[in-house]
Amino acid sequence: MRSRRLAIGAGALAVLLGALDAYVVVGVLVDMVRDLGIPVNHLERATPVVTGYLLGYVAGMPLLGQLSDRFGRRLVLQLCLIGFGVGSAVTALAGDLPLLVAGRVVQGLAGGALLPVTMALVGDLWDARRRAGALGVVGAAQELGSVLGTLYGVGVASLFNAWSVSESLEPQSWRWVFWVNLPLALVAMVIVQRTVPGGVVAGRASVGTAGGAASGAAAGPTEADPVSEGAGAGRSVRIDFVGGGLLALALSLLVVGLYNPDPEHAVLPPWGWPVLGGALVVFVAFVLWEKRSRVRLLDPTGVAMRPFLAALAVSLAAGAALMVTLVDVELFAQTVLRRDSAAAVTLLARFLVALPVGALVGGWLAGRVGDRWVSFAGMAVAGVAYALISRWPADVSAFVLDRDLVIAGFGLGLVIAPVSAAVLRVVPDVQHGVASAAVVVARMTGMLVGVAALSAWGLHRFRELTADLDTPLPFGVSPEEFKRQAEAYQRALSDALLTEYHEIFLITAVICGVGAVVALLLPGGTARSERRSGQASVEVRDSRNG
Repeated sequence: MRSRRLAIGAGALAVLLGALDAYVVVGVLVDMVRDLGIPVNHLERATPVVTGYLLGYVAGMPLLGQLSDRFGRRLVLQLCLIGFGVGSAVTALAGDLPLLVAGRVVQGLAGGALLPVTMALVGDLWDARRRAGALGVVGAAQELGSVLGTLYGVGVASLFNAWSVSESLEPQSWRWVFWVNLPLALVAMVIVQRTVPGGVVAGRASVGTAGGAASGAAAGPTEADPVSEGAGAGRSVRIDFVGGGLLALALSLLVVGLYNPDPEHAVLPPWGWPVLGGALVVFVAFVLWEKRSRVRLLDPTGVAMRPFLAALAVSLAAGAALMVTLVDVELFAQTVLRRDSAAAVTLLARFLVALPVGALVGGWLAGRVGDRWVSFAGMAVAGVAYALISRWPADVSAFVLDRDLVIAGFGLGLVIAPVSAAVLRVVPDVQHGVASAAVVVARMTGMLVGVAALSAWGLHRFRELTADLDTPLPFGVSPEEFKRQAEAYQRALSDALLTEYHEIFLITAVICGVGAVVALLLPGGTARSERRSGQASVEVRDSRNG
């Protein structure tokens, strides 16, 4: 038991390290662009610094998850930590934007695999009835990274500023945010090597042939012998590199097509529709390849497809709601409540703190009342919260702000562990890595598509609501009349902004409601009751045979 906890603790530490760097640049972005010579009034040029990490994070997950299924969790975790360190060094050394973005992509590629591989490790080491609590710990580590990432980056940069003897060195303090990743990754590698079992899950000898995954579907790892060092020795290991590459390319094109450095003039960039069309073509090619290939990224043999797809849909809905909150709550605070950026981030912290708390509680509850009902409750609670947020007035009180954001964060947090646990229960043990990656990819895709679609809708509505407004000019009118017109103009703009945010959050509430309904398709009951039911069926059959 102690060794298993140490192993998951090591994996959670790796997940936390990767999650921190997903958000770490937010607080030091101005220093980064100033150091690289990018004008501060053109911060949109530096957007790929953020999206580059996200691109690598999403694109490599499925293939790296399958690699962990084939070669073992420890080996892939170690390789990912090495890659994370290399990407951090490239980022810290970068002297121009392209090299900086390249380093961030490598960081994201390695960091993105840490989460699904650790989730799959939970499936290896815990049986189904005790799995949700451990997944809650891993999910909490991921969400804790989102909470601490910005503060962590600012803290490390500020510490270097305090040591620097020359003001000319201060803009370069952001580089230490990435240099410190190297000793942290090394420590994580040592812990992983000493605590995470090597080899692959027992019963994988048939992996690599068409339909071979079915042999591992019925029997999971036992608590006494969760892994086997020599399992699958001498077998033919085959990886679906073509399928993984096609899916990664489709996701990459989706990210590039949705990235718009000039959102004031168009919903999508000039290359948006052609690139999104290319993403669709590549995805169709991926589906066709998976149907014909002998070795598939996710073999449907032995997979309970309805609950598996339901789990992905719930994860996608939760991801969309999460990203809309991260973007639009801060914008609401700055544009409607007239708060500065620091105060806006502080407001969002209520939501971010509630997320890991919800993840821990969701893992605990799922082991007692079942994945289905905890997922349903989490999405329903989040839906109610966003319905309340959609009614915020311009003079909303601090109590209402705190209450609604905490409820929304707690509700979305509840969903993390049971959705992951449900996926691990409906796929064969030999596919835990790629299945866990699919859950995270669905969530990140929801984040990307959700915020892009709702932002496009909000921009369209704002333009529609302000199309008839004329900017008041202080010519040909008395000062009193100009003041009256200016005040009316500002009220009309505020009302338009308020309507825009109300509609965005109301749509988010509907998305959460749809997610709650879909959650009803997840497996019912607890893993413990299912195990007792299965044992009872075996006893009945044995008594009849006797």
